[in-house]
Amino acid sequence: MAFYRPDPAMGIELEKLLDRFAKDGRPGLHDRIAINWIRYENKNPLPCSGKGNGWLEKRMIYPASVVKLFYAVATEAWLQKDWLVECTELRRALKEMITQSSNDATALIIDYLTGTTSGPSLSGEKWLAWQKQRQLINKWLQTLQWPELLRVNCCQKTWNEGPYGRERDFYGESNLNRNALSTTATARMLEAVMTNSVVSPIACKRLKKLLSRSIDVVERKKDPENQVDGFIGAGLPKGTQLWSKAGLMSEARHDAAWICMPQQPPMLLVVFTQGKQLANDPFLFPALTSELIKLHKEID
Repeated sequence: MAFYRPDPAMGIELEKLLDRFAKDGRPGLHDRIAINWIRYENKNPLPCSGKGNGWLEKRMIYPASVVKLFYAVATEAWLQKDWLVECTELRRALKEMITQSSNDATALIIDYLTGTTSGPSLSGEKWLAWQKQRQLINKWLQTLQWPELLRVNCCQKTWNEGPYGRERDFYGESNLNRNALSTTATARMLEAVMTNSVVSPIACKRLKKLLSRSIDVVERKKDPENQVDGFIGAGLPKGTQLWSKAGLMSEARHDAAWICMPQQPPMLLVVFTQGKQLANDPFLFPALTSELIKLHKEID
């Protein structure tokens, strides 16, 4: 069962859009994109109250920097349980991880959450203990008992160039232990933050502040890491509020966004793409978003 009410009409419209964008110079698009599109009826929706549809929404995909959303929520959960001590460096790293998508900050957050550090390869009992510690985030996710999280993997740091030493060993042969998320798992987590239903309302408020993005063109020009240009936010009309976390690498362009247009209930959109062509396509996300915004206003 999906955490939203399936809407067949939304599914039909979504497939029509994919057909159109595939014909517009994106062969194979249908097999290289995953989407969750959810609409809400109230301006302040309850969790699991939306209706929507998806495309390959259960497929597990390398999430790039979108995984940082999960690490941010885990950090607030750890603080809430007194598993971490509140400190300036923790908050600084958390902010940079989400607002600037810093990989260095993410590495520190993983160290905080799991009590592990990077370094040379390990062996024996030390290696087994290290691996066990690095699974703490996954273990916590399973305690939420959301079916969308059953096959996710959130245990790796994010990299500018790649892992070395014990970090590379932890990826396993053929990178089988890479991070993995589906768009539906990501949508569930983002909705939980925006509806105050995963950690305390005060903690969710802090997370929302970090996820908030300006779609103002002038503001975006000031910040090359704005996570709006080339992503969902670039397709939104003026006056729209946006909370999002994007991910971009050589073979992936992803985004997860909570969208509030003036006088409209929220819309949640998560889009993951795979392959170099789509990773280097800054036009698909804004165009897709623009079309879904129109449908958001039209579909009953």
